[in-house]
Amino acid sequence: MQKRRNKRVRGRGSKRRSPLTASLSKRSQSARDRALHAIAAMRRDGTLRLTQATKLHGVKAETIHKYFPSELRKSGGRFRVRTSDRYAATVYLPDKHGNPVEVATLSSGERKQASQYLRDLGRYLRGQKNALSRWHGKKIAGVELVTSGRTIIAMEPALSEFSLYRALNSGAA
Repeated sequence: MQKRRNKRVRGRGSKRRSPLTASLSKRSQSARDRALHAIAAMRRDGTLRLTQATKLHGVKAETIHKYFPSELRKSGGRFRVRTSDRYAATVYLPDKHGNPVEVATLSSGERKQASQYLRDLGRYLRGQKNALSRWHGKKIAGVELVTSGRTIIAMEPALSEFSLYRALNSGAA
């Protein structure tokens, strides 16, 4: 008796995988990032349409379908975005010296946590002393978050140009 090998035939039910980000050119990585930002904008604002999000972030709808094929669903004649995703993206969080640390996130949930941490860090710097209380001892994607008051005050000048998605103060773009 001979064993049969199952051949994966790409048909209606199979999903197309998006290309790995490391193998993309800089131009393609930039297009993927813009597409990811358009998806995030649609998640934040439920009334934002696909065409509005694409114009806002300078990306085509085809590019979103290319890099994130399973994110958009048509419902009620409109494209809707899923509530979360499992795509990898690189974000930057400050270390104890205020320098950006590259963090490889694996989901929209981790990216959202990083954004909330930076928001609370800004609130702390503006005088709200309990803003970082929920972040004590926490990690995002394996990176420990800075919550010590003395450390934050010492690194405050380095945080002036800090960005979640681009490390502006280190020269990397």
